[in-house]
Amino acid sequence: MPANDSAPPPALARGRFDRAADERTDPALIRRLRERSDTRVLVVAGDRIRTDGDQLHLDAPAGLAGVEIEHWAFLGRTQAGAPLLLAAVLDAHESDDSRWASLRTAGAVLPAEEATALVTAVALARWLRESPYCPACGALTDVIQSGWARRCPSCGREHFPRTDPAVIVAVTSADDRRVLLGRNAQWGDRAMYSTFAGFVEAGESIEATVAREVEEEAGVRLHGIRYRSSQPWPYPRSLMLGFHATAVDETAARPDGEEIVDVRWFDRQELRAGFSGRADFSLPGPASIAHMLIREWLDADGGSGE
Repeated sequence: MPANDSAPPPALARGRFDRAADERTDPALIRRLRERSDTRVLVVAGDRIRTDGDQLHLDAPAGLAGVEIEHWAFLGRTQAGAPLLLAAVLDAHESDDSRWASLRTAGAVLPAEEATALVTAVALARWLRESPYCPACGALTDVIQSGWARRCPSCGREHFPRTDPAVIVAVTSADDRRVLLGRNAQWGDRAMYSTFAGFVEAGESIEATVAREVEEEAGVRLHGIRYRSSQPWPYPRSLMLGFHATAVDETAARPDGEEIVDVRWFDRQELRAGFSGRADFSLPGPASIAHMLIREWLDADGGSGE
């Protein structure tokens, strides 16, 4: 089921930047680039970065003197051709002349190229921090390829940043007048509703995952499963594959009681109130593909005001 090439992409998949992967093999690359005045550095603390208005705040290497950097990596080159480094730090230190924002907050408002660079930096920083040991033998690995791989000094294996495929789907009623959303147990008492999502299991196609996850979590069988588009989501290392689908029997909807504690059918009027903050529930933020799937369905009625 092909994607709609004319439709806008998700917030974190709007642009591309030059990853300059052919430069990574130089073992002295990061050391040399840290000495150059035209190099720019994106500092990442968890999923937080500094912003200047609606743009990324990029430092010169000299401006980070005294800052404790946990990991360095080469991200690529900016649109102007300047080298772009990642500096992963443990803590975000607030200051008067800059503000810190999360990927979820900043990802939808940054320029397309910067949003792509940001999600790449967050994903790579998380992998560098969370995967120091060889999964084959348990030895501490060495970072190589300018931050893009690890080599085990014990068994010689090389390891690369993982990306786990996960599906996410907006389920509509047969008459296309309502969309089914669920409230996840992890959100506690928050009245937050979103589309259904889950990881692809071994030996499973993405379409089969869509059908299985929605039936498991919401009790609804699907037809008309249609792929929309994808975007990276480094929480912790997912590639979200977005779908639309139609419920076979909307009266069958029920939460599984474990992962999903409530399911609810929403019409367009209710969702417009939710997005405008005039409802007793909240909806996903604009950096998420869930937001795009819901908004896309919501706007598909051509503003009829249903």
